[in-house]
Amino acid sequence: MDRPVLAAALVEHGYLEGDFVLRSGRRSSYYLDKFRFETQPDVLRALGEELASVAQELEPEAVRLACPVLGAVVLASAASLDSGLPFVIVRDEAKEYGTGNRIEGAFEPGELVCVIEDVVTSGGAVAEAIEALREAGLTVRNAVCVVDREEGGAEALAKAGVRLHALFRASELAETRKTAAKPHG
Repeated sequence: MDRPVLAAALVEHGYLEGDFVLRSGRRSSYYLDKFRFETQPDVLRALGEELASVAQELEPEAVRLACPVLGAVVLASAASLDSGLPFVIVRDEAKEYGTGNRIEGAFEPGELVCVIEDVVTSGGAVAEAIEALREAGLTVRNAVCVVDREEGGAEALAKAGVRLHALFRASELAETRKTAAKPHG
């Protein structure tokens, strides 16, 4: 799936208009529903390929991927299948049963990981995941997201020493939506 087709698919399946409260607490007139686009097999396959390709380009020495729960798990799975790299999942907090892990999956301290995320607004969720990964001894320098809402997330991650790379910016998807909505003919 080429880039314009993938952008159109994200808009078709996940771009909603209305009055929404985001995880950051901000209000928005649009919402990118990651579950709507991540649950489409053709879109998920294309996103996995793109995320794997960008992660490989950014961090060729990475030995695994990492992602925060919940929406990014599907994306990291798809990227893992495409790249062959294993991945770890970062919980919001350590579970109180079983192994009590906050980070699920095998890893060794000192390993370089590339973080996969779905939609970044303020960067809060991915920054918390990066902090947990670093506390566990993993090295994080880059994160790749499907959509950067362009609301300060990249800058917040830069302050933590992590570069955010987005497959798409929200402004690109808004333009794609406008183009698709124009009457033809």
